[in-house]
Amino acid sequence: MLKAAIVILNWNGKKYLENHLPGIIRHSAIEGIAIYIADNGSTDGSVVFIEENFPTVKLIQFDRNYGFSSGYNKALSVIDAEYFILLNSDVEVTQGWISSLMEVMDNDPSVAACMPKIKAYNNKEQFEYAGASGGFIDKFGFPFCRGRIFNIIEMDSNQYDDSCETFWASGACMLIRASLFRKAGGLDDDFFAHMEEIDLCWRLKNMGYKIMVLPRVEVYHVGGGTLPNNNPHKLFLNFRNNLWLLFKNVDNKKLYRVLFFRLLFDIIAAMSFLFSFRPDFFYSVLKAHNAFFRSIGELTIKRKRNFQFFIKSDHNEIYPHSIVFQFFIKDIKTFNNLKF
Repeated sequence: MLKAAIVILNWNGKKYLENHLPGIIRHSAIEGIAIYIADNGSTDGSVVFIEENFPTVKLIQFDRNYGFSSGYNKALSVIDAEYFILLNSDVEVTQGWISSLMEVMDNDPSVAACMPKIKAYNNKEQFEYAGASGGFIDKFGFPFCRGRIFNIIEMDSNQYDDSCETFWASGACMLIRASLFRKAGGLDDDFFAHMEEIDLCWRLKNMGYKIMVLPRVEVYHVGGGTLPNNNPHKLFLNFRNNLWLLFKNVDNKKLYRVLFFRLLFDIIAAMSFLFSFRPDFFYSVLKAHNAFFRSIGELTIKRKRNFQFFIKSDHNEIYPHSIVFQFFIKDIKTFNNLKF
């Protein structure tokens, strides 16, 4: 068995592999560590490029694009390792990154997964949207980070350099115990992409395990490489997957109240898109709600399966107020001004 397998899911990301794979190989040359590229049916010459230039990298090829969730599930099912490292192809790693992440896992078996500090590749003094210095969530299911709330991304002035328990680790760079990844059921195939790592981390936390962020380890993420932020399909995935996330993981006492208020927030968002002349975004929200309600039966089955391992629901990393209210009404834009 490998100590750790670095698994990079690639879909038409040749330009990122050209830029980042040499550094990943250089900074990951440790005994017991292997690097895998799981190719999601790329058509940009990625596979030939890897075969011709990186013979030490193990290649797993799929016939088409299975998305983030299924792509990783299919790849990890054929890899035997103590730890999996999910790493985006557009991430630049740094010296010692793996050793530091594995150290906290080796020393504390209650930690299921951990992540480094994630900063912007194109502005290395700034946090990056997809993770920053640890992922959190509010009581209505809105995710945010130490260093990023909605679209406000902070500069890194070492204000979040303490290692701490967090609610979710970013799928851009996450180290996770392979045994717990499998016990929790892996990533939800139906999510395709977006919020699937939050769903997985929530299940792990409900099982009684911890998620950690280690800011002494820094990586740099380009971000937005697959779907740009103004893409209506990306908006659909975010709204639909967020509702799925809540239905699958919120405990019985809070579920319907949380869903009721979350649906109200979504209606307000949809109307704001309509009044700002973005009908494509408006219909994306309606489409997401339709997909959610049509999935209730299957979600109920998933929920029952998840809760067979349920231990706790009282998580200190769930912000007990509305981050929407704090951000838009109280004008609180930075994590360190929130009161948990």
